[in-house]
Amino acid sequence: MISNYLGQQWVQAHGVTLSQNQYDFAQEKIKRLGLEDRVSIELRDYETLTGSYDKISSIGMFEHIGLDNMGRYFEKMNSLLRDRGMLLNHGIARTAKASSKAKRKIRPERKLILKFIFPGSELDSIGRTVDLLQIAGFEVHDVEGWRAHYAMTCKAWHDALVLNRDAAIAQVGSEKYRMWLLYLAGVSIGFTQGSIHLYQVVASKHAAKGLSELPLTREGLYA
Repeated sequence: MISNYLGQQWVQAHGVTLSQNQYDFAQEKIKRLGLEDRVSIELRDYETLTGSYDKISSIGMFEHIGLDNMGRYFEKMNSLLRDRGMLLNHGIARTAKASSKAKRKIRPERKLILKFIFPGSELDSIGRTVDLLQIAGFEVHDVEGWRAHYAMTCKAWHDALVLNRDAAIAQVGSEKYRMWLLYLAGVSIGFTQGSIHLYQVVASKHAAKGLSELPLTREGLYA
């Protein structure tokens, strides 16, 4: 819900996560910033969430849904939004493949990621993402490629981990430190070369005929 308070825009926000560490971090930050009356968070599966929302943002989660579950995921997002409500879906993608067999083929480096970094994760193409959004009842307004941005982000994370080597090893051990250092270096190269992609899609629930409530330009979306 977007409100106006003393001439400033602010939101009443609610978040869900399955990560205890993420939940604890967010709760501490909410308290530290004095936002308890505006922001809440639950340790909860998104599939069990109920209610009606004006806007939903899903960032860094889509990769963990699984190819077979993506249609149901967008249907759930649609059910939680009011008509003309907005969804921002942000996730890593792979290049489109000519067949289902090719889509599910896993390269050796991908096997390492699945085993040690992100078990169960699967990447889809941006084309199928747009198809599934429309099938679920969304109108797609903007598809923006952030591959170059994320290449720099992963490099920055890698470099920060190197600078904090001793503290990281003290916390998680040398084996896990080296594993994540290699992962961040590898994905930064992957985003730089274009073997993996990152897209941010803005869509709105289109339950009734007529225009959406979105601005007419990308500049308007950012504003």
